[in-house]
Amino acid sequence: MKRLLKLLAPMMGAVLALTSCGWTDDPAPAPDAADGQTTTVDYAPGNPVLPKDTDKVIRIGVSFPLLDQFLQNVANAIEARAKEINDKAGKEVVQVTVVSADEKIEVQLNQVETFVTDKVDALIVLPQDTATTSQITQKAQAENIPLIYVNRRPKDLPDGIPYVGSDSLISGQLEMEELAKLVDHKGNVAILQGDTSQEAAQLRTKGCEEVAAKYNMPVVFSQTGLWKREKGLELTENLLQSGAEVNVICANNDEMALGAITALENAGKLNDVVVGGVDATGDALNAMEAGKLEVTVFQDAKGQGQASVDTAITMINKDRVDDVINVPYQLVTPENMDQYRNR
Repeated sequence: MKRLLKLLAPMMGAVLALTSCGWTDDPAPAPDAADGQTTTVDYAPGNPVLPKDTDKVIRIGVSFPLLDQFLQNVANAIEARAKEINDKAGKEVVQVTVVSADEKIEVQLNQVETFVTDKVDALIVLPQDTATTSQITQKAQAENIPLIYVNRRPKDLPDGIPYVGSDSLISGQLEMEELAKLVDHKGNVAILQGDTSQEAAQLRTKGCEEVAAKYNMPVVFSQTGLWKREKGLELTENLLQSGAEVNVICANNDEMALGAITALENAGKLNDVVVGGVDATGDALNAMEAGKLEVTVFQDAKGQGQASVDTAITMINKDRVDDVINVPYQLVTPENMDQYRNR
């Protein structure tokens, strides 16, 4: 069968290397950038950054838009990094409070306001809407509270506010390059977008579109599934019912890809379409092992969580941080999927 042949084909996972040294107890200041330029460093795991003042307990407030499978992993990594710091210090020196905004901008703003009123020592925010982060930034800066944005980059990254995360454009490019290869760079493409108000959805979609255009593969369908599995299912059902021919589904995340797979299975068309996603979640890897998902892109939840805490402590220590702490994406295929289990 076509799908079996695709799965048996050699698929080499192109891995973006983590090239820089890990954080240390005494991180060296980053070199000054020219005026107007953004400084970027790749993050590699290492020893956690310890507070210079261990006589007080540092309190870090963390606001997430929701806690789905992937974002829960980021939150878990933040809490685990704090525990690692406390274990290394031999006492509690960092407290972390993680809250979810239930995908509501107003709720997230209220959470940030509460953290600011409580005079936390640092804020880590994964914004619900990357185009409307100015209010969050203003609240933190008004009280001189270090602020770190994680996973979703604000549309305009303010001076002095670092971003910890991955280059979303690259994830879309990696995903679509592999999907295109599996169909010999021919056929029609459907894109399942995340929340289009968010930078990750915009750039992952752009990456997919750029690669499709490079190979003259028409994009015949592109709609938002809001990152949700049930919406990916619904959109794919609508696509199939429309009668449009599709050979590739390039989803902005694994949840929507898994929804698409269910719709294809229900319609008896799973062997006719290759499907890709982003995040390399446990459910996605299980689907890949079962021969249902061809491609995903590993987004390092643990690395993002660790780096955001390390950056917060570095700022509290009044040491210099880069504007962007990049946690590189990595392509995952059936050939290399085992190394991404439990990461």
